[in-house]
Amino acid sequence: MGVGHVPQEPFRSEGENPQLQGRQRRGTSARGRVRPRSGLNHNRDLGSRGEQLVVDWYRRRGHDIVDRNWRCRDGEIDIVATQANVLVFCEVKTRATDRFGSPAHAVTLDKQRRLRRLAVAWMSAHGFRNVRLRFDVACVIGVGDDARVDVIESAF
Repeated sequence: MGVGHVPQEPFRSEGENPQLQGRQRRGTSARGRVRPRSGLNHNRDLGSRGEQLVVDWYRRRGHDIVDRNWRCRDGEIDIVATQANVLVFCEVKTRATDRFGSPAHAVTLDKQRRLRRLAVAWMSAHGFRNVRLRFDVACVIGVGDDARVDVIESAF
């Protein structure tokens, strides 16, 4: 009635399979989608290798590793180390490449607050009182022998 023709099928580019117009193509958000299991394992393995490189870095500089991957209901602390009466809490961020910037940028103000709360919980659980604290951020970029470790001491 004066409006013109309204196509009954969704628009698609030339040669595009019409069967992909359904659930696979709907929306742009990754939320709610199931990620491939291999991707999760890859990220976990990459993170574990990065943490081990950082542990080695601390040991070479005379730190004693007190705890790794300590968890409570509020979160996880990657590495707890000591050196000269200083208790060091380290957040490790590992990336395969630095294409999207430094991994340190992932340690937001909220993450820093959470790490401080976790440090208090860890000290309470392990009987540490009246010690000097330091919060480090370790950035691991790359995989294998080419990986680069940068530790920002007293990051916050």
